[in-house]
Amino acid sequence: MALRQLLQRAVISSFPYRSCSSSPSVGLKFRPLPSTHFSTQGSSDSEPTLVNEVTGQAGAVVNENVVADGDLGGEAASVLKPRVANLPEDLTPEQLEEINAASEESESSSLARKFKQKEKEDDVAPLPHFTKAAQVKGREPMVLADAIKELKANAKARFDETVEAHVRLGIDTRRSDQMVRGAATLPHGTGKVVRVAVFAEGAAAQEAESAGADVVGADDLIAMIQESGGKLNFDKCIATPSFMPRLGKVARILGPRGLMPNPKVGTVTNNVGEAVKSAKQGLVDFKADKSGIVHAGLGKVSFKDEALLTNIAAFAGALLAAKPTGLKKTSRYAGYVNSFTLSSTMGPGVRVTIQSVAQAADTYIKSAETR
Repeated sequence: MALRQLLQRAVISSFPYRSCSSSPSVGLKFRPLPSTHFSTQGSSDSEPTLVNEVTGQAGAVVNENVVADGDLGGEAASVLKPRVANLPEDLTPEQLEEINAASEESESSSLARKFKQKEKEDDVAPLPHFTKAAQVKGREPMVLADAIKELKANAKARFDETVEAHVRLGIDTRRSDQMVRGAATLPHGTGKVVRVAVFAEGAAAQEAESAGADVVGADDLIAMIQESGGKLNFDKCIATPSFMPRLGKVARILGPRGLMPNPKVGTVTNNVGEAVKSAKQGLVDFKADKSGIVHAGLGKVSFKDEALLTNIAAFAGALLAAKPTGLKKTSRYAGYVNSFTLSSTMGPGVRVTIQSVAQAADTYIKSAETR
């Protein structure tokens, strides 16, 4: 009997319970839980027996003095939930088969979830990896002649691409004394047909017409621009100095299109005949953008190598002539031109050595002086 009581106490201590009364004078009561209950059925000595509602098997015997519930009529059953599952040897074959089937189903569903997750991961594109420009090992700069050949080899578009120069300058664009702007006359032209408009009167207008200007006028030309709605049929504008005050009426139309005459690029002059010829031949305006980079078109891929080299040399000479006085450097190009890159319209850039560009520019300037 003593052994039975010890077993009863051990079983009761292994089950959770909650007290239903907070008064010390009232005996402890236990709230029933859904998995197990006490029953007196099947007990020879009328003691309550722990019965599992799922398996229907009787468990350990529990002291009736502890589980009595006055609210349920004396011999009420208090349901307790065991902390551990039944051992495999205590289960019937049907229960084992059911457990194995549930385990296989859980494993198959887990594999299906992993497979779907893997498909989603495969469908997601990887994030791009960004590398700092200083860490990119590009090709070494080439001499100018080799760079022109490389540029032509990379030009694979179906149209005649433009040869472009992109020059990074060592200037501070926030300073007004370091602004770079100018114009270069290309000996072999740009490969484009340039239409020129001239604002002039009297003898200057006749000189412009003789030089080949496409549009020549005064106030009538200003009125035509105002009525055009921004649709202009010319690429360059030239004006005499006396005519500049009247161009304020169309400055909002010409300025954003880069057509406003400017003395820095040679489009405001009394010698309109020479200005028209230069514009027709291939006058290229250039200006450093906010990043301190100058962009200019210097010909076509179909040009001969010598013609492209001469055009590039003329542009480099004009760029050197536009060097701002506020840039205090001892050398002509060192500290002023940081990089010189050539490219076609649709092709990759080809870096050019500053030394080869400087030599070509010096040669062109000397040849122009001897003419």
